[in-house]
Amino acid sequence: MKNQMLKKFMDAKQEEIKALQMLAASGKSASVYDGPRPGFLDALKRSGPSIIAEYKRSSPSKGEINKDLSPEQAAQMFVNGGASCCSVLTEKMYFQGDLDYLQIFADQNLPVLRKDFLFHPLQIIETAATKSSALLLIVRVIEDQMLLTELVRSSLDYSIEPVVEIFSEKELDLATAAGARLILVNNRDLDLLKVDLKVSRKLIKNKPAHQTWICASGIEEKDQIDEFHALGFEAFLIGTSIMSAPNPQQKLKELGA
Repeated sequence: MKNQMLKKFMDAKQEEIKALQMLAASGKSASVYDGPRPGFLDALKRSGPSIIAEYKRSSPSKGEINKDLSPEQAAQMFVNGGASCCSVLTEKMYFQGDLDYLQIFADQNLPVLRKDFLFHPLQIIETAATKSSALLLIVRVIEDQMLLTELVRSSLDYSIEPVVEIFSEKELDLATAAGARLILVNNRDLDLLKVDLKVSRKLIKNKPAHQTWICASGIEEKDQIDEFHALGFEAFLIGTSIMSAPNPQQKLKELGA
């Protein structure tokens, strides 16, 4: 049973899904992008910890974040700051995101992750019409094993890496059974919107050898990155601490130093 906040997030996507269904029924769906997509997983497999810098304009827990930083400015800062990849919020109602932001970041030739509440096959096709290299699938949103497996396979069919988000051992089992090779551990409880780094410390003990893992939420300083990299995390998705810094580019450099 989903919590009220998560239900709000999913309800906010229903109109978009209806619009995608109408377009599909009329044969007017956007064409799938058939150009090259920089390898998201490959970019995270370098030596040392990799940083996925995230562009988000707002969140339910923090409110508006650095509203004057345009996506064009942020994209350039992420490149100059040494990000391995970038993550872009596209959810409109609660995070002030936009699908068009993906193009801006993809034009910098960094692998781009579309971060949103995706739980319908048409949303995978919608993402495939962009230059995204990856998309987020949240197990707590999807829950059904067959649907999760379908969405993972569909993403890979379009050469888009499914980043599967987990918060518990049970969700890790579902993600692994679905064929996920890139796991994101979210330290933020979507029920309470509270962050606890103990989530990552606990779950990393169950990491399968064939998977690459990302630690997300609550990472603000270099010593935290060093700690969790030593535990087995290859990458770190960092949004708020970069976006809210006086100089996001410098903050990114400090985290990656």
